[in-house]
Amino acid sequence: MSAIVYQANKKTGVVYAYESVAYWDKEKQQSRAKRKCIGRVDSATQGIIPTRSRKMPTPGEKPRRGPVPTTWTSRSFYGATYLFDRIGEDIGVTEDLKTCFPESYRQILSIAYYLILEDRNPLSRFPRWAAIHHHPHGGVISSQRSSELFASITEEALQRFFRLQGKRRVEKEYLAYDSTSVSSYSKCLKQIRYGKNKDHEHLAQINLSLLFGQQSRLPFYYRKLAGKIPDVKTLRKLLADMNTLGYEKIKVVLDRGFFSAANINDMYRHHMKFLIAAKQSLKLVQTNLDSVRDRMRSWNHYHPSHQLYTYSLPVSWDYVQNRPYKGDALQEERWMYLHLYYSPERALEDEKSFNNRMVAWQEELESGQRHPDHEKYYAKYFEVKSTPVRGTKITAKEDAIAEAKRNYGYFALLSNEIKDAVEALEIYRNKDLVEKAFDNLKERLNMRRLVVSSEQSLDGKLFVQFIALIFLSYITKIMQANNLFKDHTLQEVLDEMDIIECFEIPGQQLQVGETTKHQMDLYAKFGVPPPASLQ
Repeated sequence: MSAIVYQANKKTGVVYAYESVAYWDKEKQQSRAKRKCIGRVDSATQGIIPTRSRKMPTPGEKPRRGPVPTTWTSRSFYGATYLFDRIGEDIGVTEDLKTCFPESYRQILSIAYYLILEDRNPLSRFPRWAAIHHHPHGGVISSQRSSELFASITEEALQRFFRLQGKRRVEKEYLAYDSTSVSSYSKCLKQIRYGKNKDHEHLAQINLSLLFGQQSRLPFYYRKLAGKIPDVKTLRKLLADMNTLGYEKIKVVLDRGFFSAANINDMYRHHMKFLIAAKQSLKLVQTNLDSVRDRMRSWNHYHPSHQLYTYSLPVSWDYVQNRPYKGDALQEERWMYLHLYYSPERALEDEKSFNNRMVAWQEELESGQRHPDHEKYYAKYFEVKSTPVRGTKITAKEDAIAEAKRNYGYFALLSNEIKDAVEALEIYRNKDLVEKAFDNLKERLNMRRLVVSSEQSLDGKLFVQFIALIFLSYITKIMQANNLFKDHTLQEVLDEMDIIECFEIPGQQLQVGETTKHQMDLYAKFGVPPPASLQ
């Protein structure tokens, strides 16, 4: 008598099906059972996927070289990884990986595919995913093997990959540049430092900088830096790297955290085109804003599509270049464009936020529970008088408050190339794709916490996550262009494609399962032909 018994592997979570055959043990005079594994249970359909029966070589038989023909029948999920294969070919990532990592590019792609499809799952679950998916490597990569893979990714190969990717688009578009902090529990990494953690976590961190093409909407370069380095100092490292990689015509978009006179001078010295948000406190901004403040808020300068006023004017920059080899400093006048903006909506938001802070500061003064970090605001906006008879009297400084509100709703951009204020604004606002990319890295691609045991493993893991980010960014770009986010989430699109199966039969071409009209429409949106049987 036989029966089907199910048992889960505690380490991987995979449920296996066993054929249990009962028999009578004459020696022990009791009923016993023999079990034989007949397959694993599909988590989606709950059906049994038969185990692969491998053909073992006969004694003395030499293994064949070259591609190994399929010697077992198997079924695996194929639709999503097929899409990734086509994307990799279209944007050149697969070709560049093969050039730089000829021995391991398939493994890199497979892990990248896993990171995209298995939202926030740890890498320890890769073997389970690999067993039921058709992917470039085709086999299981254990935790130890993945660590060895990460450690094998050299800096030389990384730089070569960046050069190849950069040649595809670096001179054709503006590059958004930003950095983020990545927390870590590790104590053995040299660049892990305590600094200004952007996630507001009390953990040591490294800083990760990223360059993102604004037209291609794809990342093409990243760099990790010590955790205590502020944004304003990371730009110099970027400029040095761009010089090393041989990029000559660079255009960057930067937020005001990178603004400094030294950075502006460095970008001029490297002949870079830039668009950067300027601090309002900058004398260059305040002087010119005061001269056009009333004029710019006329109807002729209002743009209905953006619901704000704009004003542009050429301004001079006092360029300074220290020349140690000559022992002097070169001083010249350079011209750039100052773009000024006033948003009535933003002015209301700024004033509301300021009023809320004023209320909190006044309550702290009245209660006597003063906060050390707020002392400068107490002194700037309040007059506090205390007498034995009347007690403490707090009076707001109306002139200081009016001066603070005077600049609400205004902001400024500086560029040494873009003359039009609206064009500059649109390019700058596209910079938020870098912040979204960082969110994808930390959340979906599981980089919220770094858990690695060596510098080599860290570098390799960051690179594989970066490869996954390229694919993820491309998919997001296509979904936005085709308005797919209106009716679908990114995960829903991937899941819809992922359920398409393929069948591997010995001696036959790969067979692809049924494809619905909706799935075919999704492939068409990505410009990819639906999967068909491979030759």
